[in-house]
Amino acid sequence: MSIQVQTSMPRLNEAAPDFEAKTTHGPKKLSDYKGSWLILFSHPSDFTPVCTTEFMAFAKAHNEFRALNCELLGLSIDSVFSHLAWTNSIKEKFGVEIPFPIIEDLSMQVAHSYGMIQPGASDTSAVRTTFLIDPEGVLRAMVYYPMSNGRSIDEFLRLLKAMQTSDEHKVATPEGWELGDDVIVPPPATAEAATERMQSKQYDCVDWYFCTKPYPNGKSSSSSGTRHLESVK
Repeated sequence: MSIQVQTSMPRLNEAAPDFEAKTTHGPKKLSDYKGSWLILFSHPSDFTPVCTTEFMAFAKAHNEFRALNCELLGLSIDSVFSHLAWTNSIKEKFGVEIPFPIIEDLSMQVAHSYGMIQPGASDTSAVRTTFLIDPEGVLRAMVYYPMSNGRSIDEFLRLLKAMQTSDEHKVATPEGWELGDDVIVPPPATAEAATERMQSKQYDCVDWYFCTKPYPNGKSSSSSGTRHLESVK
């Protein structure tokens, strides 16, 4: 008789599920990353071609993430020994060294707590999930991909910069926003404020609810952990 393990689904803007796990860099727990952003990402299995391309891309962008005060942490159901053999193969065959730790999750405890095991996909493999956790340990974004298709690492860099900009300057960012582009200011909450905004010419407004301004002066704070304001939507 098989034992059914309940898979939970984490929720945005709540504390990310805690964990303590064995990794290729020794034991790691979520609190180790307090004060920095964390991208926790899962892959279905070691020694698979799509995962190999993703890990090489994450490795090549590692310094960019670090510059944004963001650490990387991989996970699959495979053992540490499998992870080490695979990363050594990547280094030997592709010339790319994997600089970040990979969680061993043979018990699937972390995978289930983060909803990485999806019904119908596999009973023992984590699908491609990516979680962005802020410096206070709050889950800020999560993205799910099917097993058959690789992720875009550039998109996670873009999203991280966008969230840090929103946190620091209390603004929103439009579709496809890149660092330095105009940002969207929160819409006014009253009719009086809406009228005042349209008359002030302080922002570039198409209508009272849609106003933009140039990217704020000064360097975006990569360590900001302030939650996105409810007024910024």
